[in-house]
Amino acid sequence: MNLVYEKKIVVTEKHIDQNNHVNNVQYVHWVEKMAAEHWELVKHKTDCPEDIWMLLDHHIQYKKQVYLNDSITVKTYPKSPEGIRQPRKVEFYCDDQLVVDSLTLWILIDKETKKVKRLHENWLEDISK
Repeated sequence: MNLVYEKKIVVTEKHIDQNNHVNNVQYVHWVEKMAAEHWELVKHKTDCPEDIWMLLDHHIQYKKQVYLNDSITVKTYPKSPEGIRQPRKVEFYCDDQLVVDSLTLWILIDKETKKVKRLHENWLEDISK
């Protein structure tokens, strides 16, 4: 399995703000949604499919505006773990140009104990098989 999850989004009225471009909050929503969708696709390959990812830190850079009816390609992929933190990139492209770049840090919470759970260092290799 490829560690990159990708989907297309067509910008609609509900995504637009008073400045007539995609609202910044909408990108944050898409970042979280992409991470959740990707996890749904790969969690069965882990030993923790019922555990919960919590967002710890979020950095986002807006490079170019996107407007009504534009088509966006959104790509997300996990990077190598940093201890208990799991970095994830989410990139938004319009006309093959990177328009928004996001890096988030997540931690995995054990569903039963509600404590942080450390994934083994090579867990990304396991889900990419």
